[in-house]
Amino acid sequence: MEHATVTRPNNATHNIQSSTMTDAPARITPISALPLIDIDGLTSAEPPVRAGVVAAIRDACLSKGFFYITGHGIAPALVEAVLGESRGFFDLPLLERLKVRRECSICNRGYEPMGGQDLEQTGTPDLKEAFYLGVDLPEDDPRVLARKVGHGPNQWPRSLPGFRGVMEEYFAAMLALSVRLMGAIALSLDLREDHFADFCAEPVALLRLLHYPQQPTSGPPGGKGCGAHTDWGAITLLLQDDAGGLQIRDPVHGWLHAPPLPGTFVVNIGDLIARWTNDRYHSTEHRVINLSGRDRYSVPFFFDGNPDSVVACLPGCSDAGNPPRYPATTVAEHTDAMHRATFVAA
Repeated sequence: MEHATVTRPNNATHNIQSSTMTDAPARITPISALPLIDIDGLTSAEPPVRAGVVAAIRDACLSKGFFYITGHGIAPALVEAVLGESRGFFDLPLLERLKVRRECSICNRGYEPMGGQDLEQTGTPDLKEAFYLGVDLPEDDPRVLARKVGHGPNQWPRSLPGFRGVMEEYFAAMLALSVRLMGAIALSLDLREDHFADFCAEPVALLRLLHYPQQPTSGPPGGKGCGAHTDWGAITLLLQDDAGGLQIRDPVHGWLHAPPLPGTFVVNIGDLIARWTNDRYHSTEHRVINLSGRDRYSVPFFFDGNPDSVVACLPGCSDAGNPPRYPATTVAEHTDAMHRATFVAA
């Protein structure tokens, strides 16, 4: 969701610009079309309960690449605080927001004004503005001095005294939840639960606050809040308000709405998992079109993992008739390439 790539290598390209489905209207789909998984059972002492959750995650990754989760343990009060602080930031005067603009950061943290991305590469920028947060490291940290991708200090708006505390608490909670889900994904692939432990150690992760104004009826043809894309990391956990607008691309039915459900997060598989599994697990295209008649706010958390981790086809995901589709790469190499491909030059 918005931290994204528009291409897939080795004959797996998503040709978004020429797609006949890019501007197609989305269908209203029953909620049951996207799995709703209670992940509380992952901590159960009963093996059949845990196995049931893992099986549900496997089925979701094999089919849609998207699913809702409940039983995640994130307090509703914290969720409301995050959305409240996000609205507060985007309500600040533009000059205040620009004091923490992304270009002032050594690691692309901070405010991105409206039109900072053109995910479909059509020449019509996406209709959204954003604020980026990551693991907050001082400038003298060895990883920062080495200019490792995704490492560095955050910027914080000084006029919002509660902003930093809320975002840091939420970031820590989502980081822990992401690690738990990576363990479940490992189990779903018949691997040890700790298979991705090195990938999850000292990870790069990004929290992105997003504000979508109402989609103008007189705007440019094909204009969207967020163009069609796949996420470039491992997994994304999305918090969305009640405005709606998220749509996913189903290979059979076309664009389907993924409406907000109270108390849930939307989880989707990114390109790194697709590479690892040789596309056995789907990194699914999605977009945002805000037709609610009001502003929309969402907060995706992108879990990209340790930048030095090597991503190569996992055991059991290829054979003589289905050889590996992607060359081995590191998280850092992949992230750098995707970042350069999707952001509008300043």
